[in-house]
Amino acid sequence: MTTPMRSQYLAIKKQYPDIILLFRLGDFYETFDDDAKIVASVCDVVLTSRPVGGPDGQRVPLAGVPYHAVDGYVAKLINAGYKVAIAEQIGNEPPKGEKLVPRVVRRVVTPGTLVEPGLLSEKRNNYLAAVAFDQELAGLRDLPTLTPARAGLAYCDISTGEFAATEISDGGDVQRRIAEELGRLTPAELLYPERDPRWSTTLQPPISNLQSHLTPYPTWRFEETTARQALLEHFHAASLDGFGCADKPLAVRAAGALLQYLRETQKDNIAQIISLRTYSLGEYMLLDEATRCNLELTESIRGGATQGSLLGVLDVTLTPMGGRLLRRWLNQPLLDVTALNRRLDAVAAWHNDAPARAELRQFLRGLGDLERWTNRCVQGSALPRDLVGIREALARVEKISGQLSIVSSQSSLDSCPDIAALLAAAIADEPPATLASTGVIRPGFSAELDGIHIASRDAKEWIANLEPAERARTGIKSLKVGYNKVFGYYLEVTTANAALAPADYIRKQTLVNAERYITPELKEYESLVLNADERILELEGQLYRQVLAQIAAAAPRLLATAAAIAELDVFASLAEVAEANRYVRPVLADDRVIEIKAGRHPVVEKLLVGEPFTPNDAYLSPDQAIVILTGPNMSGKSSYLRQVAHIVLLAQIGSFVPAESATIGLADRIFTRIGASDEIARGQSTFMVEMVETANILHHATSRSLLILDEIGRGTSTYDGLAIAWAVVEYIHNHPGLRAKTLFATHYHELTDLAERLPHVVNFNVAVAEQGDKVIFLHKVVPGAADRSYGVHVAQLAGLPKPVVARAQEILAELEASGAAGPRRSAAAPAVYQLSLLSHEDPVIADLKALDVNSLSPLAALNKLYEWQQRVKG
Repeated sequence: MTTPMRSQYLAIKKQYPDIILLFRLGDFYETFDDDAKIVASVCDVVLTSRPVGGPDGQRVPLAGVPYHAVDGYVAKLINAGYKVAIAEQIGNEPPKGEKLVPRVVRRVVTPGTLVEPGLLSEKRNNYLAAVAFDQELAGLRDLPTLTPARAGLAYCDISTGEFAATEISDGGDVQRRIAEELGRLTPAELLYPERDPRWSTTLQPPISNLQSHLTPYPTWRFEETTARQALLEHFHAASLDGFGCADKPLAVRAAGALLQYLRETQKDNIAQIISLRTYSLGEYMLLDEATRCNLELTESIRGGATQGSLLGVLDVTLTPMGGRLLRRWLNQPLLDVTALNRRLDAVAAWHNDAPARAELRQFLRGLGDLERWTNRCVQGSALPRDLVGIREALARVEKISGQLSIVSSQSSLDSCPDIAALLAAAIADEPPATLASTGVIRPGFSAELDGIHIASRDAKEWIANLEPAERARTGIKSLKVGYNKVFGYYLEVTTANAALAPADYIRKQTLVNAERYITPELKEYESLVLNADERILELEGQLYRQVLAQIAAAAPRLLATAAAIAELDVFASLAEVAEANRYVRPVLADDRVIEIKAGRHPVVEKLLVGEPFTPNDAYLSPDQAIVILTGPNMSGKSSYLRQVAHIVLLAQIGSFVPAESATIGLADRIFTRIGASDEIARGQSTFMVEMVETANILHHATSRSLLILDEIGRGTSTYDGLAIAWAVVEYIHNHPGLRAKTLFATHYHELTDLAERLPHVVNFNVAVAEQGDKVIFLHKVVPGAADRSYGVHVAQLAGLPKPVVARAQEILAELEASGAAGPRRSAAAPAVYQLSLLSHEDPVIADLKALDVNSLSPLAALNKLYEWQQRVKG
């Protein structure tokens, strides 16, 4: 027969068979059976065993972690790909007639549902997402032809309350559009219908290779009726019209499934989800996975860190809310000139008034995460120090609100004075970290609580004064007041003085040399002392929950204030960066012209040490749509391409830009094809990746797009590579719906002939100065085509052995002399010469092949070598 505790555990575990169950036992969370083996391995804790009854005293594996440090262990399990259910004790004593304290699972922790501060990154959102495709599956035989025409996507961050959905109905590649949006969000967890085998068989690589934790969820949860009803019930609404998704069934399906998952894992504790925002991808510039990576928007290619990325340059925000907002803006540039100019006006206001900006940033510094603190209050999980954070943040907001009229047209902030007053009155200056200790509620807030404190203090004082008082009353000089856990407080009198004990003394215990007594009055004061802490803890808990409820009721106002603070922080941050780095306000237009004077790469110029960055102009328009850029490696071609893309993107988030001046015709998309890498995990070579990305660009770019193409065709032979590069330029130029603004860097000098053939193609090159046999890279982009590649010089700079460099120079001279290499200037159709260095076998080599080395004497070998030398010289 198993123990009652074991039976209780198994009953709960049955509800969560595929989830690690942390079972609260006193000061530890225990795990059993296979869960214990996993926890021991992942969390590096001791695996032991515990008797659970049954025949022969059966024991099962056991591994436990201390309750006060559970967050760290949960983080390890989540990072290892597991989900965690946390079963808590309900009360400290078993109900009448029961042997065990009840336990229930309060929440299930998954990668997309983290709320613990120690598990979250301050300046980035932690999203849970869900995707629903349009076509249902009748069977596996449908898979080969089952390509979705529409899809719905929803995402949520339960730590901030953000909840949004969109529906994609595109005649193009829906899966790729979904992948681009998921690439922007980088959700920690992604839900999909469990009976849809496309998720493991036919989805395109952009989705199937996401780094998100993929979670199958019952397909019926994604049914439109079920999903719609879940949304209506949660928002207490009769219709979804007010949320903008009534006529978007796929968005409803995704959002409804996501909400049901939150209900299950958070046990309906999702009151912070107070609205659903429906948006359209047409409102924003779309950026695919390759472009985000190539432009290093939020992470550096070299290490995956923010440092070295564009975000690393821009982010000098001082609040977590501001940091998260700036990241969202950078990942989602706008297409609305009016909205962008409003942002630029705000940045300009703070940029033009440095003293006001400095004062604002001083108030923002250390303000804290008002958004997440508020949402934890709504969830009922806020700790006392979260409330102290809200109180201090609101005090700063009041100061900021009084300053806004100086430089900003933004309306005054709501400093929520009623909530600030409540927190000032209710919460102690330095409360304990948790509600497990007393001292959370400030004296004076509750008369009942103050009364208990006073009574307890008076009782302790009475007991402290009891000994001298009783000695005086009884005349017993040796009388003592003592305490033990069995009898509580007592009066001890030696046996010799026992006869002097007053009549109201009640004998409690007889010792060898003494008698111990109690009195009714002493027991009354003892009760006050011993029960006071428990009563204080209970009453403080009740008062604390009332305060949380009042804060939760004001959550919409607090969150609106947090959002306004986030915007102010971003505007001031962008203004700070603009002044520190000499950025200027761009002029925005709805045309197709990009004109940049003395533009700079925002990241590279920060990384340069001891030398100035060389600025360059850029001009693209319908008449000068394609720039063929030639020049040697290391001369700065790739940096130039990226800096133009960065300047356009910065302008379209509402930032100033690194240039002397910039006029930016808004781009609907930025596409990049930069760099080369084998994607072995996807079974694709360098060239295949290059062609797939190029195909995506040509299929999805429009006349308003900006294309950044670097070395198209270099992953294959010279013949094939040049032919493909030539055809790509012609296609971009000649396609009636394309002719996008394009920067095309190449080492194929033959492509420069296109400027003579196609009216909207121009040549530029990166200038180089030669001094003897040395090359100086000027990093200056100038009109015209480069006449040399200087590849051997670059190899020399890279440190290749001198014999290799010398031999390369010899071969290069022979190739140039034969006309088989170097730039061509004819207007004829492209022809390429690809020389085989040993196109006709040399007689010496033929002799060498025929030579029988084993039968050759040393003297004969020397004679043969001499003969070959003379033949080569002759």
